Amino acid sequence: MARENFSFCHPFRIRYSEVDAQKVVFNAHYLTYFDTAITEYFRWLPFDYMGNIDKTGNDFHTVRTLVEYKAPLFFDENIDVYVRISKIGRSSLTFYIEIYADEEMIPRTTGEVVWVYTNQQTGKSSPLDEELLEILQKKGMQ
Repeated sequence: MARENFSFCHPFRIRYSEVDAQKVVFNAHYLTYFDTAITEYFRWLPFDYMGNIDKTGNDFHTVRTLVEYKAPLFFDENIDVYVRISKIGRSSLTFYIEIYADEEMIPRTTGEVVWVYTNQQTGKSSPLDEELLEILQKKGMQ
């Protein structure tokens, strides 16, 4: 994909605490970048994630993550984490994510995160919230 195929991105600057001795981002931090960008994506929609949990008793559970490391990210680089919804299921959302450094046009990292909307009392999946589906439809499922 390309940057222009996304409607949302969240910027970061790589911190020293996120890198190894070679000043390369440690692999586990990529999921933190993904998760933080998804949280900001919901603010951008706008969707009141925490208010929805309080109202419905449902929350999302991460059931799958995929990170493809195409080129390393380094200490003190500015990065943009792009997020879009690539698939909407009955009870699931699949996020497609790309990370670019500075003004580069080729992503350094790509990935996917699958969330399932789950009833917190029963632990069973629930149909996606109608309010969220309406917001996504208005945004063109971006």
